[in-house]
Amino acid sequence: MLLEYLFWCVLAAIVYVYLGYPLAIVLLSKLYRREIKVGGFEPSITILIAAYNEEVCIRKTIENKLDLNYPKERMEIIVISDASTDRTDEIVREFSGGCVRLIRQEPRNGKTAALNRAVQEAAGDILVFSDANSLYEKDALSHLVKNFHDPEVGYVTGKMVYANPDGAIIGDGCSSYMRYENFLRQHETKVGSVVGVDGGIDAVRKMLFQPMQPDHIPDFVLPLRVIEQGFRVAYEPMAVLREQTLKTSIDEYKMRVRVSLRSLWAIRDMISLLNIFKYGLFSLEFISHKILRYLAFMLIAGLYVLNLLLLRQGILYQVIFGLQTLFYLASYLGYRSDRAGTTNSLCKLPYYFVLINLAAAHAFVKFVKGTKQVIWAPRTG
Repeated sequence: MLLEYLFWCVLAAIVYVYLGYPLAIVLLSKLYRREIKVGGFEPSITILIAAYNEEVCIRKTIENKLDLNYPKERMEIIVISDASTDRTDEIVREFSGGCVRLIRQEPRNGKTAALNRAVQEAAGDILVFSDANSLYEKDALSHLVKNFHDPEVGYVTGKMVYANPDGAIIGDGCSSYMRYENFLRQHETKVGSVVGVDGGIDAVRKMLFQPMQPDHIPDFVLPLRVIEQGFRVAYEPMAVLREQTLKTSIDEYKMRVRVSLRSLWAIRDMISLLNIFKYGLFSLEFISHKILRYLAFMLIAGLYVLNLLLLRQGILYQVIFGLQTLFYLASYLGYRSDRAGTTNSLCKLPYYFVLINLAAAHAFVKFVKGTKQVIWAPRTG
Protein backbone atom coordinates (compact mmCIF):
# COMPACT_ATOMS: atom_id res chain seq x y z
CA MET A 1 0.00 0.00 0.00
CA LEU A 2 2.84 2.38 0.85
CA LEU A 3 4.58 1.60 -2.45
CA GLU A 4 1.40 2.37 -4.38
CA TYR A 5 0.99 5.67 -2.55
CA LEU A 6 4.61 6.61 -3.31
CA PHE A 7 4.20 5.58 -6.95
CA TRP A 8 1.22 7.87 -7.55
CA CYS A 9 2.84 10.74 -5.67
CA VAL A 10 6.00 10.46 -7.77
CA LEU A 11 4.00 10.17 -10.99
CA ALA A 12 1.97 13.24 -10.05
CA ALA A 13 5.17 15.18 -9.33
CA ILE A 14 6.62 14.31 -12.76
CA VAL A 15 3.40 15.27 -14.52
CA TYR A 16 3.39 18.56 -12.62
CA VAL A 17 6.98 19.43 -13.56
CA TYR A 18 6.54 18.95 -17.30
CA LEU A 19 2.82 19.52 -17.87
CA GLY A 20 1.06 20.73 -14.73
CA TYR A 21 3.25 23.78 -14.18
CA PRO A 22 2.99 24.98 -17.81
CA LEU A 23 -0.80 24.60 -17.67
CA ALA A 24 -0.93 26.40 -14.32
CA ILE A 25 1.16 29.33 -15.55
CA VAL A 26 -0.98 29.66 -18.70
CA LEU A 27 -4.13 29.75 -16.56
CA LEU A 28 -2.60 32.29 -14.18
CA SER A 29 -1.55 34.48 -17.12
CA LYS A 30 -5.22 34.72 -18.12
CA LEU A 31 -6.53 35.38 -14.63
CA TYR A 32 -3.74 37.57 -13.25
CA ARG A 33 -1.97 39.63 -15.87
CA ARG A 34 0.69 42.28 -15.22
CA GLU A 35 1.24 44.28 -18.37
CA ILE A 36 4.60 45.83 -19.22
CA LYS A 37 4.44 49.49 -20.25
CA VAL A 38 6.60 49.42 -23.37
CA GLY A 39 7.39 52.59 -25.31
CA GLY A 40 9.88 54.43 -27.48
CA PHE A 41 13.06 54.25 -25.46
CA GLU A 42 16.65 54.60 -26.69
CA PRO A 43 18.99 54.61 -23.68
CA SER A 44 22.76 54.42 -23.98
CA ILE A 45 23.81 50.77 -24.15
CA THR A 46 26.95 48.71 -23.84
CA ILE A 47 27.06 45.32 -25.57
CA LEU A 48 29.37 42.95 -23.69
CA ILE A 49 30.83 39.95 -25.52
CA ALA A 50 33.02 37.52 -23.59
CA ALA A 51 35.20 35.49 -25.95
CA TYR A 52 37.77 32.73 -25.77
CA ASN A 53 39.41 31.59 -29.03
CA GLU A 54 36.52 32.77 -31.21
CA GLU A 55 38.41 33.68 -34.38
CA VAL A 56 35.94 31.69 -36.46
CA CYS A 57 32.89 33.78 -35.54
CA ILE A 58 33.89 36.98 -33.71
CA ARG A 59 34.16 39.15 -36.86
CA LYS A 60 30.68 38.18 -38.04
CA THR A 61 29.28 38.80 -34.55
CA ILE A 62 30.77 42.31 -34.29
CA GLU A 63 29.59 43.19 -37.80
CA ASN A 64 26.13 41.95 -36.85
CA LYS A 65 26.00 44.26 -33.82
CA LEU A 66 27.26 47.26 -35.82
CA ASP A 67 24.54 46.64 -38.39
CA LEU A 68 21.67 46.74 -35.88
CA ASN A 69 18.95 49.37 -36.18
CA TYR A 70 20.03 51.39 -33.16
CA PRO A 71 21.68 54.85 -32.92
CA LYS A 72 25.44 54.27 -33.12
CA GLU A 73 26.15 57.32 -30.97
CA ARG A 74 24.25 55.63 -28.12
CA MET A 75 26.00 52.27 -28.42
CA GLU A 76 29.36 50.80 -27.50
CA ILE A 77 30.66 47.25 -27.89
CA ILE A 78 33.19 45.76 -25.50
CA VAL A 79 34.78 42.40 -26.32
CA ILE A 80 36.48 40.76 -23.35
CA SER A 81 39.05 38.24 -24.51
CA ASP A 82 39.55 35.58 -21.85
CA ALA A 83 43.27 35.13 -22.58
CA SER A 84 42.54 33.94 -26.13
CA THR A 85 45.44 32.21 -27.88
CA ASP A 86 44.16 32.46 -31.46
CA ARG A 87 43.44 35.52 -33.66
CA THR A 88 40.44 36.72 -31.63
CA ASP A 89 42.21 39.80 -30.22
CA GLU A 90 43.72 40.71 -33.58
CA ILE A 91 40.33 40.60 -35.30
CA VAL A 92 38.66 42.74 -32.63
CA ARG A 93 41.41 45.36 -32.88
CA GLU A 94 40.57 45.80 -36.56
CA PHE A 95 37.33 47.49 -35.40
CA SER A 96 39.09 49.84 -32.96
CA GLY A 97 38.57 53.57 -33.39
CA GLY A 98 34.80 53.41 -33.46
CA CYS A 99 32.46 52.15 -30.78
CA VAL A 100 34.25 48.80 -30.47
CA ARG A 101 37.04 48.15 -27.99
CA LEU A 102 38.93 45.20 -26.60
CA ILE A 103 39.67 44.24 -23.01
CA ARG A 104 42.01 41.32 -22.42
CA GLN A 105 41.60 39.23 -19.28
CA GLU A 106 44.86 37.63 -18.23
CA PRO A 107 45.19 34.96 -16.92
CA ARG A 108 42.12 33.13 -18.11
CA ASN A 109 39.35 33.22 -15.50
CA GLY A 110 36.10 32.45 -17.29
CA LYS A 111 33.12 34.35 -18.68
CA THR A 112 31.66 35.56 -15.39
CA ALA A 113 34.89 37.18 -14.22
CA ALA A 114 35.27 38.74 -17.67
CA LEU A 115 31.83 40.33 -17.45
CA ASN A 116 32.48 41.59 -13.91
CA ARG A 117 35.60 43.36 -15.16
CA ALA A 118 34.02 44.83 -18.30
CA VAL A 119 31.02 46.29 -16.48
CA GLN A 120 33.39 48.53 -14.52
CA GLU A 121 34.35 50.22 -17.80
CA ALA A 122 30.93 50.17 -19.49
CA ALA A 123 29.40 53.57 -20.23
CA GLY A 124 25.87 52.47 -21.12
CA ASP A 125 22.85 52.76 -18.85
CA ILE A 126 21.75 49.37 -20.19
CA LEU A 127 24.12 46.40 -20.39
CA VAL A 128 23.44 43.89 -23.17
CA PHE A 129 25.04 40.45 -22.98
CA SER A 130 25.88 38.63 -26.21
CA ASP A 131 27.71 35.38 -26.85
CA ALA A 132 30.59 35.44 -29.31
CA ASN A 133 28.51 33.57 -31.89
CA SER A 134 25.17 35.32 -31.29
CA LEU A 135 23.57 36.91 -34.35
CA TYR A 136 20.72 39.34 -33.66
CA GLU A 137 17.94 40.27 -36.03
CA LYS A 138 18.02 43.91 -37.20
CA ASP A 139 15.51 45.29 -34.69
CA ALA A 140 16.37 42.96 -31.81
CA LEU A 141 18.10 45.64 -29.73
CA SER A 142 15.23 48.14 -30.07
CA HIS A 143 12.70 45.49 -29.07
CA LEU A 144 14.85 44.43 -26.14
CA VAL A 145 15.32 47.88 -24.59
CA LYS A 146 11.77 49.16 -25.15
CA ASN A 147 10.74 47.13 -22.10
CA PHE A 148 12.92 49.34 -19.88
CA HIS A 149 10.41 52.14 -20.50
CA ASP A 150 8.57 50.41 -17.65
CA PRO A 151 10.34 51.43 -14.41
CA GLU A 152 9.45 48.07 -12.82
CA VAL A 153 11.49 46.13 -15.39
CA GLY A 154 15.12 45.54 -14.48
CA TYR A 155 16.13 42.70 -16.80
CA VAL A 156 14.97 41.59 -20.25
CA THR A 157 15.74 38.43 -22.20
CA GLY A 158 15.10 37.84 -25.87
CA LYS A 159 14.02 34.85 -27.93
CA MET A 160 16.57 32.19 -28.75
CA VAL A 161 15.95 30.47 -32.10
CA TYR A 162 18.22 27.54 -32.83
CA ALA A 163 19.17 26.70 -36.42
CA ASN A 164 19.90 23.08 -37.22
CA PRO A 165 21.14 23.10 -40.85
CA ASP A 166 22.68 19.63 -40.58
CA GLY A 167 19.40 18.08 -39.44
CA ALA A 168 21.11 16.32 -36.53
CA ILE A 169 18.73 14.56 -34.16
CA ILE A 170 20.34 16.24 -31.14
CA GLY A 171 19.78 19.61 -32.81
CA ASP A 172 16.10 18.84 -33.35
CA GLY A 173 15.74 17.91 -29.70
CA CYS A 174 17.46 21.09 -28.59
CA SER A 175 15.23 23.22 -30.84
CA SER A 176 12.09 21.59 -29.43
CA TYR A 177 13.31 22.14 -25.88
CA MET A 178 13.95 25.82 -26.63
CA ARG A 179 10.42 26.28 -28.02
CA TYR A 180 9.07 24.77 -24.80
CA GLU A 181 11.18 27.16 -22.70
CA ASN A 182 10.14 30.20 -24.74
CA PHE A 183 6.49 29.22 -24.28
CA LEU A 184 6.97 29.17 -20.50
CA ARG A 185 8.81 32.49 -20.49
CA GLN A 186 6.11 34.21 -22.47
CA HIS A 187 3.46 33.28 -19.92
CA GLU A 188 5.69 33.79 -16.87
CA THR A 189 6.24 37.38 -18.02
CA LYS A 190 2.50 37.96 -18.07
CA VAL A 191 2.20 37.12 -14.37
CA GLY A 192 5.40 38.79 -13.19
CA SER A 193 8.89 37.54 -14.00
CA VAL A 194 10.58 34.75 -15.90
CA VAL A 195 12.87 32.33 -14.08
CA GLY A 196 15.34 31.32 -16.79
CA VAL A 197 16.91 33.48 -19.51
CA ASP A 198 19.21 33.15 -22.55
CA GLY A 199 22.72 34.49 -22.02
CA GLY A 200 23.10 35.35 -25.70
CA ILE A 201 20.51 38.14 -25.77
CA ASP A 202 19.93 39.65 -22.32
CA ALA A 203 19.88 43.18 -20.99
CA VAL A 204 19.99 44.67 -17.49
CA ARG A 205 19.95 48.16 -16.01
CA LYS A 206 23.56 48.91 -15.13
CA MET A 207 22.55 50.26 -11.72
CA LEU A 208 21.19 46.80 -10.85
CA PHE A 209 24.28 44.84 -11.87
CA GLN A 210 26.04 43.14 -8.97
CA PRO A 211 29.44 41.43 -9.36
CA MET A 212 29.20 37.65 -9.35
CA GLN A 213 31.46 34.86 -8.17
CA PRO A 214 33.56 33.35 -11.01
CA ASP A 215 31.68 30.03 -10.78
CA HIS A 216 28.25 31.69 -11.03
CA ILE A 217 26.32 31.31 -14.27
CA PRO A 218 25.51 34.92 -15.27
CA ASP A 219 22.27 34.28 -17.12
CA PHE A 220 20.82 32.59 -14.05
CA VAL A 221 22.29 34.45 -11.07
CA LEU A 222 22.03 38.00 -12.40
CA PRO A 223 18.28 37.95 -13.17
CA LEU A 224 17.65 36.38 -9.76
CA ARG A 225 19.53 39.25 -8.13
CA VAL A 226 17.38 41.68 -10.07
CA ILE A 227 14.34 39.95 -8.58
CA GLU A 228 15.90 40.28 -5.12
CA GLN A 229 16.13 44.04 -5.68
CA GLY A 230 12.41 44.26 -6.39
CA PHE A 231 12.43 44.53 -10.20
CA ARG A 232 10.84 42.35 -12.88
CA VAL A 233 12.57 40.06 -15.37
CA ALA A 234 10.76 40.07 -18.72
CA TYR A 235 10.80 37.99 -21.91
CA GLU A 236 10.66 39.85 -25.24
CA PRO A 237 9.78 37.50 -28.15
CA MET A 238 10.42 40.20 -30.77
CA ALA A 239 14.11 40.42 -29.80
CA VAL A 240 15.35 37.44 -31.76
CA LEU A 241 18.75 35.76 -31.55
CA ARG A 242 19.76 33.00 -33.93
CA GLU A 243 22.42 30.44 -33.08
CA GLN A 244 23.33 27.05 -34.46
CA THR A 245 22.71 24.05 -32.27
CA LEU A 246 25.60 21.93 -31.12
CA LYS A 247 26.33 19.23 -33.67
CA THR A 248 27.09 16.23 -31.46
CA SER A 249 25.35 14.65 -28.50
CA ILE A 250 28.68 14.58 -26.62
CA ASP A 251 29.03 18.36 -26.84
CA GLU A 252 25.36 18.86 -25.92
CA TYR A 253 25.72 16.54 -22.93
CA LYS A 254 28.86 18.31 -21.68
CA MET A 255 27.16 21.69 -22.07
CA ARG A 256 24.07 20.48 -20.16
CA VAL A 257 26.23 19.10 -17.35
CA ARG A 258 28.09 22.42 -17.07
CA VAL A 259 24.91 24.51 -17.09
CA SER A 260 23.17 22.22 -14.61
CA LEU A 261 26.15 22.19 -12.24
CA ARG A 262 26.54 25.96 -12.22
CA SER A 263 22.78 26.36 -11.83
CA LEU A 264 22.71 24.06 -8.80
CA TRP A 265 25.36 26.21 -7.13
CA ALA A 266 23.34 29.30 -8.04
CA ILE A 267 20.21 27.79 -6.51
CA ARG A 268 22.12 27.13 -3.31
CA ASP A 269 23.44 30.69 -3.22
CA MET A 270 20.03 32.22 -4.04
CA ILE A 271 18.01 30.02 -1.69
CA SER A 272 16.51 33.13 -0.06
CA LEU A 273 14.21 33.45 -3.08
CA LEU A 274 12.24 30.49 -1.74
CA ASN A 275 10.71 32.82 0.87
CA ILE A 276 7.15 32.82 -0.45
CA PHE A 277 6.10 35.47 2.08
CA LYS A 278 8.57 37.91 0.52
CA TYR A 279 8.64 36.89 -3.15
CA GLY A 280 5.16 35.40 -3.50
CA LEU A 281 4.37 33.74 -6.82
CA PHE A 282 7.96 33.96 -8.01
CA SER A 283 9.05 31.55 -5.27
CA LEU A 284 6.63 28.95 -6.63
CA GLU A 285 7.92 29.59 -10.17
CA PHE A 286 11.49 29.19 -8.95
CA ILE A 287 10.67 25.85 -7.34
CA SER A 288 8.59 24.55 -10.25
CA HIS A 289 10.61 25.75 -13.24
CA LYS A 290 14.13 25.29 -11.91
CA ILE A 291 14.55 23.30 -8.70
CA LEU A 292 12.10 20.51 -9.53
CA ARG A 293 13.33 20.45 -13.14
CA TYR A 294 16.96 19.92 -12.11
CA LEU A 295 15.96 17.23 -9.61
CA ALA A 296 13.43 15.49 -11.87
CA PHE A 297 15.93 12.72 -12.68
CA MET A 298 15.38 11.39 -9.15
CA LEU A 299 11.63 11.24 -9.67
CA ILE A 300 12.00 9.63 -13.11
CA ALA A 301 14.34 6.90 -11.86
CA GLY A 302 12.24 6.37 -8.74
CA LEU A 303 9.07 5.96 -10.79
CA TYR A 304 10.58 3.19 -12.90
CA VAL A 305 11.87 1.28 -9.86
CA LEU A 306 8.55 1.63 -7.99
CA ASN A 307 6.65 0.54 -11.10
CA LEU A 308 8.85 -2.56 -11.39
CA LEU A 309 8.08 -3.47 -7.77
CA LEU A 310 4.34 -3.05 -8.38
CA LEU A 311 3.99 -5.17 -11.52
CA ARG A 312 1.97 -7.83 -9.70
CA GLN A 313 -0.54 -5.29 -8.39
CA GLY A 314 -2.67 -5.21 -11.54
CA ILE A 315 -2.92 -4.47 -15.24
CA LEU A 316 -2.70 -0.68 -14.76
CA TYR A 317 0.82 -0.92 -13.34
CA GLN A 318 1.83 -3.32 -16.11
CA VAL A 319 0.57 -0.92 -18.80
CA ILE A 320 2.37 2.06 -17.27
CA PHE A 321 5.56 0.02 -16.96
CA GLY A 322 5.24 -1.01 -20.59
CA LEU A 323 4.80 2.61 -21.68
CA GLN A 324 7.85 3.69 -19.69
CA THR A 325 9.92 0.89 -21.20
CA LEU A 326 8.80 1.82 -24.72
CA PHE A 327 9.79 5.42 -24.03
CA TYR A 328 13.31 4.44 -22.96
CA LEU A 329 13.58 2.05 -25.89
CA ALA A 330 12.70 4.97 -28.19
CA SER A 331 15.39 7.00 -26.45
CA TYR A 332 17.93 4.27 -27.12
CA LEU A 333 16.89 4.10 -30.77
CA GLY A 334 17.33 7.86 -30.92
CA TYR A 335 20.82 7.43 -29.52
CA ARG A 336 21.63 4.81 -32.15
CA SER A 337 20.20 7.03 -34.87
CA ASP A 338 22.30 9.95 -33.65
CA ARG A 339 25.46 7.82 -33.63
CA ALA A 340 24.68 6.68 -37.19
CA GLY A 341 24.10 10.27 -38.36
CA THR A 342 20.50 9.59 -39.40
CA THR A 343 17.24 11.31 -38.43
CA ASN A 344 14.47 9.63 -36.46
CA SER A 345 11.65 12.07 -35.77
CA LEU A 346 9.79 9.67 -33.46
CA CYS A 347 12.78 9.16 -31.19
CA LYS A 348 14.36 12.62 -31.01
CA LEU A 349 12.29 13.92 -28.08
CA PRO A 350 12.66 10.79 -25.88
CA TYR A 351 16.39 10.81 -26.62
CA TYR A 352 16.85 14.47 -25.73
CA PHE A 353 14.66 14.12 -22.63
CA VAL A 354 16.83 11.29 -21.32
CA LEU A 355 20.04 13.12 -22.26
CA ILE A 356 19.24 16.29 -20.31
CA ASN A 357 18.11 14.30 -17.27
CA LEU A 358 21.25 12.17 -17.31
CA ALA A 359 23.25 15.40 -17.54
CA ALA A 360 21.34 16.78 -14.55
CA ALA A 361 22.10 13.61 -12.57
CA HIS A 362 25.78 13.85 -13.50
CA ALA A 363 25.83 17.51 -12.44
CA PHE A 364 24.12 16.69 -9.15
CA VAL A 365 26.83 14.14 -8.30
CA LYS A 366 29.48 16.78 -9.03
CA PHE A 367 27.56 19.29 -6.92
CA VAL A 368 27.41 16.90 -3.95
CA LYS A 369 31.17 16.36 -4.29
CA GLY A 370 31.71 20.13 -4.17
CA THR A 371 32.95 20.43 -7.76
CA LYS A 372 32.72 23.86 -9.40
CA GLN A 373 33.36 24.86 -13.02
CA VAL A 374 34.60 28.33 -13.96
CA ILE A 375 36.04 27.96 -17.46
CA TRP A 376 35.20 25.79 -20.46
CA ALA A 377 35.79 25.54 -24.21
CA PRO A 378 33.04 27.32 -26.22
CA ARG A 379 30.52 25.01 -27.93
CA THR A 380 32.24 21.88 -26.65
CA GLY A 381 31.07 22.08 -23.03
